[in-house]
Amino acid sequence: MSGILDGKRLLITGVITEQSLGFGVAKYAQEQGADVVLTGFGRMSLVERIAKKLPKPAPVIELDVTDAEHLESLAGKVREHVDGIDGVLHAIAYAPPSALGGNFLNTPWEDVATALSVSTFSYKSLATACLPLMENGGSIVGLTFDASQAWPVYDWMGVAKAGLESANRYLARDLGPKGIRVNLVSAGPQRTMAAKSIPGFEAFEEAWTKRSPLGWSLTDSEPVAKACAALLSDLFPATSGEILHVDGGFHAVGVERTEQ
Repeated sequence: MSGILDGKRLLITGVITEQSLGFGVAKYAQEQGADVVLTGFGRMSLVERIAKKLPKPAPVIELDVTDAEHLESLAGKVREHVDGIDGVLHAIAYAPPSALGGNFLNTPWEDVATALSVSTFSYKSLATACLPLMENGGSIVGLTFDASQAWPVYDWMGVAKAGLESANRYLARDLGPKGIRVNLVSAGPQRTMAAKSIPGFEAFEEAWTKRSPLGWSLTDSEPVAKACAALLSDLFPATSGEILHVDGGFHAVGVERTEQ
């Protein structure tokens, strides 16, 4: 049987380890028939090693989404491997330590600016850098963490995610006429390298495993990967500007459930 991504060419960012959500998406996308190109930054030898653990080893391109030269050269580097792309996964976020962990009132602007540049503005930067590769339209999917409320210890990263969710709507508006859909997946917490860098992250783990109506695994990225793959496929041809929650239903529950 054919997969939902047969013939699709995808650019996947954010792969650092096998626990990365980007790795889970890349793996499932390949299993569903996609040709995948990865990007990495800072630890290229590690990313290249991880890329070889996919069902089919994938090429890796160095990309710093805050570097104008990297963005300008991205289309040409991707064309060395595929003649265009049908979909992009934005799985990029970073905040300096001072922007997390309960230091909200004391975080200096320089660190806030870094968080917003890497985690929010990069969504637009990546999208526009990929436009020359998406002449026939396609799908852009980003990863967020529900920014509808203030979370403990998440601080300025929460603000950055709120900006990302707003940027998602504006990108959907401006890229729709080009045949490009733009959506976010709001994922529940996973024990990724990024999550481990957040002081107090165990509070999220405890809350999700207790309160999610469907339950929640902190180590299984497949539910998120399947949702991203569906949005990158042709299964949602008229959906854009949307935020799809893949969190075990946590976002819909106001208080911890009790036994009836």
